[in-house]
Parts: sequence; C-alpha cells; structure tokens
Amino acid sequence: MSRARQPPLVTGISPNEGISWTKVTIRGENLGTGPTDLIGLTICGHNCLLTAEWMSASKIVCRVGQAKNDKGDIIVTTKSGGKGTSTVSFKLLKPEKIGILDQSAVWVDEMNYYDMRTDRNKGIPPLSLRPANPLGIDIDKGRFPQKDLESLFPGMSADFTSENFSAAWYLIENHSTTSFDQLKTAVVNLKKQANKKNEGSLAYVKGGLSTFFEAQDALSAIHQKLEADGTEKVEGSMTQKLENVLNRASNTADTLFQEVLGRKDKADSTRNALNVLQRFKFLFNLPLNIERNIQKGDYDVVINDYEKAKSLFGKTEVQVFKKYYAEVETRIESLRELLLDKLLETPSTLHDQKRYIRYLSDLHAPGDPAWQCIGAQHQWILQLMHNCKESYVKEQKGNALLHSPMLDLDSDVRPSPIGHLSQTASLKRGSSFQSGRDDAWRYKAPQQVVFVEKLTKLVVSQLPNFWKLWVSYVNGSLFSETAEKSGQMERSKKNARQRQNDFKKMIQEVMHSLVKLIRGALLPFSLREGELRQYGGWEMKSELSGQWLTHVIQTVRLSSESLTALEIPNDMLQIIQDLILDLRVRCIIVTLQHTAEDIKRLAEKEDWVVDNEGLTSLPSQFEQCIIHSLQSLKTVLDCKPGEASVFQQQKTQEDVCQLSIGIMQGFIDCLEQLSTKPDGDIDTSHLSVDVSSPDLFGSIHEESSLSSEQRLLIALSNCRYLERHTFLNIAEHFEKHGFQGVDKITQVSMESLKELDQRLFEMYIEFKADPIVGSLEPGIYAGYFDWKDCLVPTGVRNYLKEALVNIIAVHAEVFTISKDLVPRVMSRVVEAVSEELSRLMQCVSSFSKNGALQAKLEICALRDTVAIYLTPESKSSFKQALEALPQLSSGTDRKLLEELLNKFKSSMHLQLTCFQASSSAMMKT
Repeated sequence: MSRARQPPLVTGISPNEGISWTKVTIRGENLGTGPTDLIGLTICGHNCLLTAEWMSASKIVCRVGQAKNDKGDIIVTTKSGGKGTSTVSFKLLKPEKIGILDQSAVWVDEMNYYDMRTDRNKGIPPLSLRPANPLGIDIDKGRFPQKDLESLFPGMSADFTSENFSAAWYLIENHSTTSFDQLKTAVVNLKKQANKKNEGSLAYVKGGLSTFFEAQDALSAIHQKLEADGTEKVEGSMTQKLENVLNRASNTADTLFQEVLGRKDKADSTRNALNVLQRFKFLFNLPLNIERNIQKGDYDVVINDYEKAKSLFGKTEVQVFKKYYAEVETRIESLRELLLDKLLETPSTLHDQKRYIRYLSDLHAPGDPAWQCIGAQHQWILQLMHNCKESYVKEQKGNALLHSPMLDLDSDVRPSPIGHLSQTASLKRGSSFQSGRDDAWRYKAPQQVVFVEKLTKLVVSQLPNFWKLWVSYVNGSLFSETAEKSGQMERSKKNARQRQNDFKKMIQEVMHSLVKLIRGALLPFSLREGELRQYGGWEMKSELSGQWLTHVIQTVRLSSESLTALEIPNDMLQIIQDLILDLRVRCIIVTLQHTAEDIKRLAEKEDWVVDNEGLTSLPSQFEQCIIHSLQSLKTVLDCKPGEASVFQQQKTQEDVCQLSIGIMQGFIDCLEQLSTKPDGDIDTSHLSVDVSSPDLFGSIHEESSLSSEQRLLIALSNCRYLERHTFLNIAEHFEKHGFQGVDKITQVSMESLKELDQRLFEMYIEFKADPIVGSLEPGIYAGYFDWKDCLVPTGVRNYLKEALVNIIAVHAEVFTISKDLVPRVMSRVVEAVSEELSRLMQCVSSFSKNGALQAKLEICALRDTVAIYLTPESKSSFKQALEALPQLSSGTDRKLLEELLNKFKSSMHLQLTCFQASSSAMMKT
C-alpha cells in the first residue's frame, strides 16, 4: 500500500528523563490517524506499544519500560507513514535498590501499578489511561447550557466512565454539530477498538501456547509425585512435609519482617492521615485563612470559602470536622458583627453600604441588616442637622462676645437704594436706576444665612444616597445571586413593602427637621414654644433684610429642585413648598417695611435744588426707591413650578396692601415734614445751584437759606408731580409685579396727597394773601379819605399800586419756583383781594359822585390788571363791588374813567407785563 502521509516525527517528550514505568507524553507530527494506525513505539530501544494510548496525530501517552540503553530515541511507527524519526531523546534513570529490610522514606504507589502480564491495571485505573476521545473524531463542544442538559437527563452523566453514562448526553455535549458521515466513522472506530482488544488477548494466548503446555506437564508431574509419596508412609506424606516447611517459613518470615511490617502499618496510618489532611486541608486551614482574608479585607473570598465549607461539612457527623467547622462558624459570627459595625458606621458611602449588606446577606446574618442601615443613616442625618444648628448658634454667641462695629451682623447691612441715590446731587426724572451692590454686601453674611446654606447642602448631599439605598432595598438589588437563590431577596421585598410607611415617616421626619430648623433661624414666630426650644436658640437682635431672605429663598428652592429630581413623592416635599411660601411672604413684608424706613429717611436727602419744572430730586428718589424694592422682589414674587402665588391668602393681600399704603403715606409725611419744618431746623450747607437751571432761578441760592414760603412752593410742585406722574407710575409697577389691591393703594394715597397739597396751598396763601388783603383797608382810608367828600379823581391811588406790587412779588416768587403753580396761586390771591375789596365797598354807606368815580376807577384798574387770573368767585366779587357803587350817569364821567384807566395802564406797563406773559400758561392750565 502506498504511503500517502509523511513519516512520523517526534519533536518533544515530557518528562525527558525518568525511571522505568514513568508515564510520558510524546508530541510530534504525523503520529498516526487513529489508535489502529499506531503499530510501533519504542523508547530507548524498548517496545512501549502495549502501554501506548493514541490521543491525536500530534500526541501519544505511554509508559517507559525496562530498557538496556540509558539514553535513546523515541521511534513511532504507523501504517500510514511507516517508521519515523526523533529530534529528541529520553534518558532512563536507574532506580536506587532498596533491600527488603532497609528503611525507606517513601513507599511504592500501589494505586496505579500496571501489570504487563495481564495487560490490565491493578487497583483504581489512572485517569491518564482513560481515552479522552473514544470515538476517534474531532470534538466540537456545543453551547448547550449545563442546566438544560441536567434537566433533560436527570440522574445521568456525560462521563463515559460513570455507571450512569448517557450516550445521548455525551453526543449533544461533544458532537452536536458533527455530520452523520463522521458519526459513521466514529462507529467504525469503536468497532476496531473492540476487535483490537479481543484480537490482542487471543494473539497473546497463541504466542504463549507452548508455555501453557509446559506448565501443564509440570503440574501433572508434581501431582503424580505427591500421590506416590502419599502411599509410602515414610515420615508422613510429602504434602504434610511441605505444609510444615511452609509454616516454619511463614513463622521465620513473620519474625524477620515483624519490625518491617510494623513500620509499614505505621507508614500506612501516617499516609492515611496525610491523605485525610491533604484531602480535607481546605477545612483544616479555613479558620486561619478566614482570619487572614478578613485582615486583608477579602470578604468575597471568605464568603465563598464559607459557602463551600457549609455545603461539604455543614451536616457532618465526624467529630474532627465538627470541631473545625465550629471554629469556622465562630469566626464567621465575628465577621458578621464586624460587617454590621462597618455597615452602621457613619459616614459611609452608598457603595460601601451596598457591599456590606450584600456580604451580610450572603453570610445569612440574622435580622434585616439593610433596614438597620437605613435606620442608622436616618438617625445620622438628623444628628448632623442638629449638630449643624448647634455649631452655628454657638458661633453666633461667640461672635457676639467679640463684637466689632465693622462686622456688626445685626446692623442693617442691606444695600440701601437711598444711599445709591444720594451719590449724585440731583437725580433727574426718567434716568435709569442702577442698583449696584453696596459695600455692605462685602461684609460677612449673617450666621442664619450661612447656616441655611450649610444645612440645605448637608441634606441635599446625604438624602440622595439615603433614598437610593431605600430604592435598592425595595427592588432587591442589594443582594447577590446566592441570596436570590435562597429566597432572601423575596423576603426582603416583602419586608420593604411592609415598611413603606415607616420609611415614609423617616423622610417626613427629615423634611420636618429641615423646615423647622430653617424656621427657627429665620421665622421663629412660626414655631410653637416647645418647638422653638428645640429648633431655635438664635439671638434675634434684628430681623434679616429682604436681600438676605431672597438669597435664602433661592437656596431653599435649589434644594427643593434637587430633592424633586430624586423622584421623592410630592406629598413628602409639600412641607418645603409651604416653607418657601412663608419665606416669600416674609421677604415681601420685610422688604416693604425696610422700604418704608428708607422712605422716611428721604427727608435727609432733600437738597432743595429745583429743575426747570420746579421739582427737586425727591419724587424721583421716592419712585426709584420703590422700583428698586420691587425689582429685588421679582424672584420672590415669581412662582417656580409647584409653587403657589404669594398672594393666595387674603391676609397676605391685606398686609401687603397696608404696607404699600404706609410707604406712600410715609413719603407724604416726609413732604409735609420738609415743608413745615422751622427755618432754623433746615440744613442748607449742602445746597448748590442746579447747572441745568437758568440764571433766573439762581437767586434762590444767593442767600444761605430758603424761606418757609419757598419750601411750601417746592413741596406743592412736588405734590403736583406726584399726583400726575409718580403715583401712577408706581401703581403700574405694583400691577406689573402682581400686587393685589392696587386701586385701593392708589386711591388712598391720592386722597392723602391731595389733602396735604390743599393744606400746604392754604398755608402758602395764608402767608401771601393775608398781608395784601390786610393792607387794603388802611390804604383806602389813609389820609382820612372819605368816599362822601373827595376831590375829582386824578388817577389810581398808591394803596392799590402797592397791592399790585405785592401781587407781582408773589407772582415772581411762584414763577421762580414753578411756572405751573402761578395760575393756581395767583387766582387764589386775586380771589382773596377781590373778596376783601368787595366787602369794603359794600361797607360804605354812601358815595359822592367823585367818590363813586374813584372807587370804580380803582376796582376796574385792579380787575383789568389781573383779568387773566380771574375765577368765577373773583369775578363775582368784583361784580358785587361794582354793584355797590352808584352808576355813572353822564358821559363825561365815563370818558374820564376811561382816560384814567388808560393812564394807569400806561404808567405801570412795565410792572403789569408779568401778568400778560403768563397768559399762554394760564390758557393751557
């Protein structure tokens, strides 16, 4: 037969040296196509084919026999490739000879002794002699799960050496993708192996047939000899002699080998003990290994070893095993206590908590460690919150002892819009107001504000892990697969469902503590007396400003958003929303109160510098102060998601409305205070001329002080502007920011402003009109003038001219302050003068012809001069005065009257110009 394959080539042997019967593994190329293809194997010249086991075309396992050569090649011969070659060699070592009575430190491995005579193993066959591939075809491990195969073949095994061997299981596991043709080849290989075994035994018998015949003849001869000796009664039969000899030999052997056999028995006992120690060294070393791994923190290793020991020796009856297993349980119990202490130790990360809970569940710790951890974490968070409060309260009291004016936390450190507005000499209406932070913002923040920031940061940092721990506890993700198999996870989920209310109470307790601690620091009046002792303790010398409360509201809002992101139910967080609402309301109230205080201090900022319209900076400062306050409340008034309107409560609406009215009334009182203050109480050292005013108005500041009449005029001008512009603008801002009751605020403020305006106006008219009115009667009757006996009139007398000059002086004063006030003031002065003149005329009992003409001349002169300031009341007074006079009957008298009037107007044309110049303004008013 032609050789289609290359000759075998041995390229390696392991080990490469050893004594006889050493098991070796030969590796190379073309070592045969199967067990039947291998027909020869020699090592160092000795035939090793009987012990050879063909594994694959590149691997053969065999035992080295007794060879003559100490070193030689490994030659493999196959049917397909013929005799091969070797690139390596094997060195045969000679074993040391030991006498039968010599002591030895080793013993022969009798377990795997191979008997060449019977071609079979003695004792337990070694695993190396079991064929790894009995079918002789390529093994293709399938991907079938082991659990599915075990359920499909219950009680069976894929091990072909097992008594419960299942061929179907073996084929599915190792040849699931093998083709049918390859399976046919496997059947042929199995048949060849069976035939080879039978043929090998038969050939061995045929080869030693002559030996069997010789042995048969020898046994027959011995038997005949024994029978012949038995018939001769000479000293007994040969069998008896042989028995006696054998007995003596046995006794001698026992005597000679007693010590050796004793040592052998002792060695056997020692070997058995060592075998037990070796076999069960895992259990005997486990207590020490547990301690070492605990010290290193390898808790996973400890748990795995404990589970293994528990499955092997948990129910053992052997005392030694019981003793060592009890020691293992003692150390595991200590480990449980250690892990529980670490679990309940604070602070701790969520990762460590989950890890310790998983360890305790795997160790079957009693109770519910996860719930214990949740409870400990809850108490720790509460303790942290109270410790935070105590530390800041203590620090606040310590700072009070070391009080410094520069760091006066209880003083008003809020940025004041008044301070900003006073940086300029005069603030123009309509100019933009820049809020700008006052230097006070650079001071240290109040302890309550820092405390709230620290407290909310603490809760926001700790509560998420607390909540996530609960979620993991509910869904069972805290436990390992071992706990899942043992049913511990289901028990835990059941416990979690039962403890939902308890955990809800924990969250509510944390939320209540958070809210009450903040209320104790910022809103102590909202707590009961008992709660105030527990959650309060702050020194409240003065309440926080609106700016700090706004900052606190923003902090609490951010905390609420962070907690909402954890998907905590809204009903648990509602208490925080209530706190935010109360803080917003309080912030608005405090801001409005402080604004009212700032408004009262506006009087100190009045510089009495008027602009072209007769206004000072005071109305603009007032408006900007309120706008700044409202702007500072914008974030407070705006509703974030989930928040209610700050004006939803009727009481809040009423309080805010009253405060707003109080602010407006405060400014009205400020105006009244400024206008009615005695001259000596006014500080005019800061007065300066407004560069935007014409030189016409500079005369006001030529003297060191303003007269009370001038202050009244300035106040009236401001009142007029407040009524027409400022109060309406402020009402628009109130509505823009969502204030309720704006109409009421505006109405009440307007009424109060009008009352002040009227009082100031009456006061000014009293100052100016009374002297003029009082000078009329003495002037008329000066020089013993008598209406019944007087000369022909030659012109207007001096008393009227003086009255007109005084009226012109009032006009000039009013015009200097505010052109818009001229018509109102002049009309009222003219009314007073005309009324007095009418009274005086009506009091005259009779007039002569010349007297009537003189009276009519003076009345008409005054009337025509102030014609543009006449009102229905003054017109009526002039009419009544003229009606009290006798009528002029002759045309000569009327002509004379007309000439005298023209002469008067011509002579006082310059003085009367002021009345004509205001006509356009009068018409517009």
